[in-house]
Amino acid sequence: MSLQFIGIDPQTGDDESPTVWIDRGKGELVFQGWKPSPELEAECAALELPGHAVGIPDTEAVVRIPARMVDVIRKACDALECADHVR
Repeated sequence: MSLQFIGIDPQTGDDESPTVWIDRGKGELVFQGWKPSPELEAECAALELPGHAVGIPDTEAVVRIPARMVDVIRKACDALECADHVR
């Protein structure tokens, strides 16, 4: 896997670093974020949505990303979209 760093939380401190990368080979956004509280994770796991099983599979995780990172996430989406056009 070759990750391309896109950005980090602009208000990151020494111990926290929500980060966004892209994996061009797989066409994926990759996030590092905060772990959810047990209450938030339980709320997410309990939701019944069309096409979405109840629960969180062992291969998936809930992460929290601050809203102030919207521009970084847009940048990552744009970078992946451009990569798709090159192929």
